[in-house]
Amino acid sequence: MRLVFRLICQASFAAALLAATAPAYAGGVAFVINSRGPSISLVDLTAQKEVGRIPSLREPHHLMLTPDGKSLLIGDTAGNQMMFVDPNTGDVQKRLPMSDPYQFAFSPNGKFFVVCGLARNQVDVYDGKTFALLKRFPVTATPSHLAYSPDGKWVFVSLQDSDKLASFDLDTLTERWTVPTGTTPAGVLWLNNEVLVANMGTDYVARIDPKTGKEIGRIVTARGAHNLFLSPDRKVLWVNNREGGSTSAVDAATLTVKRTYKLPGGPDDLDFAPDGKIWFTRRFAQSVAILDPATGDFQVIPVGRSPHGIWLNPKATLPTQVSSR
Repeated sequence: MRLVFRLICQASFAAALLAATAPAYAGGVAFVINSRGPSISLVDLTAQKEVGRIPSLREPHHLMLTPDGKSLLIGDTAGNQMMFVDPNTGDVQKRLPMSDPYQFAFSPNGKFFVVCGLARNQVDVYDGKTFALLKRFPVTATPSHLAYSPDGKWVFVSLQDSDKLASFDLDTLTERWTVPTGTTPAGVLWLNNEVLVANMGTDYVARIDPKTGKEIGRIVTARGAHNLFLSPDRKVLWVNNREGGSTSAVDAATLTVKRTYKLPGGPDDLDFAPDGKIWFTRRFAQSVAILDPATGDFQVIPVGRSPHGIWLNPKATLPTQVSSR
């Protein structure tokens, strides 16, 4: 037993010494949330390999940059906290107690910060500057994803286990309506004066009139339509079909499917790299896939368990001692 303990101590000391003396690396960093890790993988964009991890408390899922670009917010749902991480160094700036921060976003005007409490069946509205709680809406059931109207007046929240979409007026802090939208709704996106809702229990994205909540059309993609992302040039809507193991490129103007790419392993979230490739988390495969939209080929990078949110910072330069595997 003493020998085992001594070997462990020697290995720990050697790892710490290596981290302390290793030089910083450049080339950009991908932050990948391992929801069952629980941790945040740091992936070198140039070398395309994981170089370290930031530990989390219990179950992180999503992340986003603050409007001023000074902090990367990482929500730890079961840990009931919001982590503030320096997006350029990976250092944890602070940990703010917050109830079940699953999916969240600042309003376009920066006035509000809305949080979907997936496990607690609540939608919380915070002040966008102070993070003071302004209003808590109890909902039924499982608030998942959200999107705002461009003026920041309305917010739309998918309710996965009730097959509905809810809308709230942020100026008056009142509920506008709650309507059926399809089986197991997840991703929500405002596009072309419509609200798009990916229905994970089906093969389509519902098109919703934001004023009335009525369905006005559907975009059929593939089984398990889960999340929605608009390309940087706003020309392509990407729909990740998690259960079907694919991603669909949809013309953002006409809402017609241009191409569907096979991408097994449960594609969930994504982000766009400067070279035109797209990085996807694969929830069921403990990895990230890098897709070349021109060819349909993709590379795979192993990360932690159940990777979910992802964010790329091409300008980040992190010291390797930020965490170790």
